[in-house]
Amino acid sequence: MTTPATADLTGELRGRNALVTGGGSGLGLACARALLEEGAHVTLMGRRATALREARNLLGAHDRHAAGVTTHSGDVTNESHVASAVRAAASPGDHLDVVVCAAGSGAGGGPIAAIELDEWNRCLATNLTGAMLTMKHAVPLMGEGGSVVALSSIAGVLTHRYMTAYAVSKAGLEMLVRNVADEVGSAGVRVNAIRPGLVPTSLSEPLHSNPGIVDDYLEQMPLGRLGTPGDVAQAVLFLSGSRSSWITGQVFAVDGGHTLRRGPDLRRRTR
Repeated sequence: MTTPATADLTGELRGRNALVTGGGSGLGLACARALLEEGAHVTLMGRRATALREARNLLGAHDRHAAGVTTHSGDVTNESHVASAVRAAASPGDHLDVVVCAAGSGAGGGPIAAIELDEWNRCLATNLTGAMLTMKHAVPLMGEGGSVVALSSIAGVLTHRYMTAYAVSKAGLEMLVRNVADEVGSAGVRVNAIRPGLVPTSLSEPLHSNPGIVDDYLEQMPLGRLGTPGDVAQAVLFLSGSRSSWITGQVFAVDGGHTLRRGPDLRRRTR
C-alpha cells in the first residue's frame, strides 16, 4: 500500500479538499494516502466506523500530514449519507476539489440462472448507484480544476464468466463517467476512471487466494505480475492533479496489459 519510491511528490494538492469513498481499506485507503502525501485534506467515507478509525491511525502513524485526515461513516447506497459526507469533505474552506469513488462490492460467483436478485441489486447499488449519488452531490460543490476519479475494473470491458453482476456494474460505471464528464466539462470539472486488473485486497480475496485463478490472470498480463494498491493510487493521483488538466471522460487501464488479451477463466471459482 506504500507509495512507490519513484513517485514525484510535489505537494500540488496542498490546500485542496478530497473525499474518498470506500477509504477505510484496500484501494481507497491507498488512494487516500497518495492524496494526503500531496498535501490534500482527505475525508474517508466508509460503512464501518472501526475500519475508518484504523485507517486514520494507520495514515497518522506513517505520514506527517495526518492532521489532514478526517472520517465520515456512511453507506454510499444511502443518499442522505452521501450528501452528509460530501458536505463534511467540503467544509474546510467550503470547497471540494477531488473525489475518488472507490467504494465497491464484489458479487457471489455463479451462473446467471443462479443469481439471487438481492445479490444483483446489492452489487449494482454499491458499484454504480453509489458512484452516481457521490457525483450528484459532489459536482455542485466543485469548480474549475475539480476532478472526480472512479475505480472501475477490467470486468467492465472483458467478460468475467460467473461474475455477471459485478461486470455489468463496472460497465455501467464507465458510461456514467463518460456522461457526467460531458455534462460538467463546461464548468471546468473533469471526470475519469481507472480500470484496475487483479490487485490483492480484501475485496479480491476470492480470486487472488486461488493459485489456479492467479496463474490464469498472469498468463493474460504482458507484464506478468499482479498489481499493487500503489499502482492504482499513483494513477488516481495523476488524474487528480494539474498534470491531467486536459483529460476528461476517459478510462485508463492499470492492469499490466491484461485488457490486451482475454478475461480470466473463473471456472475454478465455481467448482
